[in-house]
Amino acid sequence: MDTPHRTVTVDPPFGLSGVVAARVQTNGVTLAVLEAGPRDGPLVVLLHGFPELSYTWHAQIAALAAAGCFVVAPDQRGYATSDKPAGIRAYHLDALARDTVGLIDHYGRSDAIVVGHDWGAAVAWWVALKHPARVKHLVVMNVPHPTVFERALRTNPGQLRRSWYMGFFQLPILPERAITKGGAGILVRTSNPGSFTNEDLPVYRHAWRIPGAATAMLNWYRAMRYLPRAPSPRVTPKTLVIWGKRDHALDWRMAQASVDLCDDGALLMIDDATHWVHHDARDRVNAALLDVVATAHPGARP
Repeated sequence: MDTPHRTVTVDPPFGLSGVVAARVQTNGVTLAVLEAGPRDGPLVVLLHGFPELSYTWHAQIAALAAAGCFVVAPDQRGYATSDKPAGIRAYHLDALARDTVGLIDHYGRSDAIVVGHDWGAAVAWWVALKHPARVKHLVVMNVPHPTVFERALRTNPGQLRRSWYMGFFQLPILPERAITKGGAGILVRTSNPGSFTNEDLPVYRHAWRIPGAATAMLNWYRAMRYLPRAPSPRVTPKTLVIWGKRDHALDWRMAQASVDLCDDGALLMIDDATHWVHHDARDRVNAALLDVVATAHPGARP
């Protein structure tokens, strides 16, 4: 187990009031982490996806912290100013899940509400499958259960066509150029108008251009050749799947199929949201997260 270690930056990161930037050692890497809310509140871990970073959760951080939660949002390994271990195997799903478990350990908790979007949702699913006792409540956004996705890639030609970019991202060199030069366009074209603001996009561009970041981010896709199988497809922690129905890349029908593999699962389908559901429908997502907190920790709201 890593020796607990945390360093803190005094200035509010990204100008976010009430948010502290820290660097935390976990599972052999050091992650940049945003922290907010009372440290004795219910622990909520927010896991971003590709090609984002901890900043993506700023609206959710504010709402959860105001409700009395202690919110932790890491830049996952390879992203922004977090460590970028060399090699593709460093981004194996088992290692990514252990990063999250290590964060829960670091903050001295036995479990946490684990929330993920996109690749962060894939990590969250895996934490719930491999380390179920560490998940108080699971919330996943716009990524299916791994068994459902694997089946869809084998049996659904439409989903296979939608997933073309996964093959592209595994190529050498070209994907790095696409992200550093055109990543903002990808976000804007595939989200609802105004979901990514003129204040947001420079934050993303800066993160993508940090030396080594583009390759490390893409190594998450390149490590898909090493994707493990779950010991059982059943998800035992209480689970909420939130899905933007207008997702350009992932068939919305996989959402209910994912819930069907949960012992205690529910689905919130947001018809007018895209893959970037926590941006497009932030008020509805925030309300759903606060309901999860109230269920997992009765009396947690002020």
